[in-house]
Amino acid sequence: MDIPPGASSVLIVDLDAITHNYRQIQAQAPTAEVGVSIKSDAYGLGAAKIAPALAAIGCKTFFVATAVEGANLRPALPDAEIVILNGPDPDTAPLFGKHGLTPALNSLMQIEVWRAAAGDPSAKPAYLHLDTGMSRLGLSNTEIDQLCADPTLLNGIEVTVVMSHLACADELKSPLNAQQRERLLAAAAKLSALTGAVRTSLANSAGVYLGTDYHLDMVRAGASIYGLDFFDQKLSSMQQVVHLFAKILQVRDIDKPATVGYGAAHRIGGPRRIATLATGYGDGYLRTAGRLSATDKRPTATTFIDGIAAPVVGRVSMDLLTVDVSGVPEAAAQPGNYAELIGDHFSADDLADVAGTIGYEVLTRLGQRHHRIYRGGDSV
Repeated sequence: MDIPPGASSVLIVDLDAITHNYRQIQAQAPTAEVGVSIKSDAYGLGAAKIAPALAAIGCKTFFVATAVEGANLRPALPDAEIVILNGPDPDTAPLFGKHGLTPALNSLMQIEVWRAAAGDPSAKPAYLHLDTGMSRLGLSNTEIDQLCADPTLLNGIEVTVVMSHLACADELKSPLNAQQRERLLAAAAKLSALTGAVRTSLANSAGVYLGTDYHLDMVRAGASIYGLDFFDQKLSSMQQVVHLFAKILQVRDIDKPATVGYGAAHRIGGPRRIATLATGYGDGYLRTAGRLSATDKRPTATTFIDGIAAPVVGRVSMDLLTVDVSGVPEAAAQPGNYAELIGDHFSADDLADVAGTIGYEVLTRLGQRHHRIYRGGDSV
């Protein structure tokens, strides 16, 4: 690794793995356009670096949550469609025209806001987002009926895509998946009578694996692009994107009973070697990845040094975490060397499992103190 002096932790983002994973989704859904979710700074990994790498291999549509996100990304994506999932409001509407952003309209109120902005030719295209089972964002059945009863509500708006979002895509046998698909297609048929033929979009990353019936005209990939898994078994075609390393600051030989960390959360009964690493919850390494108390019997996360497991012991602190390196050769577990926290041996999903959360949260929490290296993506 090319690590600058003073870097106590290193986050490597593999852009070649990102583009590989995109192509794998294309192979799974060959008849659909594959758009990519890069909201929350591409799940915390750096949208300004990741988005151009995807655009360079043909991705044309990107999704973010807010208009400010879209405006900030426009210089990196001069020719792509940037869709704002949260839609417009009176305060953010000017950003759409200024930066050529496309809204997902989630309510009649947002449709009204967009109609008012539609005097600008660049502000006319829009997605309609329908609520088919999430009870979150999206037009309700009542609002859809109101649109059908009064088509003038869409005057000045060019509806290009009718979309919805699956609530249980990672549960292959959930009956809600088919119900949501049926609701979307029925509503899209009604709306197309008003707007002309429109494209439809329903599947997220997990939804791609529900089968071709769910691919429709566009799939919206997110988690799988960043190497996250969403089923019990690994998707072997996806490559690991994130590699996180932390420097070993100190190694302590303990030859008699002792405790480790705040709250004496870990007790040592015999000879052990304990290494302190330069990363903590202030860097996004989840506190629940370690033991919270002496009575906490949950499994903890595992780090790897020279390919050998070194389990987390005690509580994760703000800037530090402690690992048991008793099984690691002394030559490898030395101050100045690095431990792998996330990577080929222990993924973001593995860390999420022991911490009681999901891989999405692990990635989006990764802090700015990590020195970031973007590997690959030579065409960007």
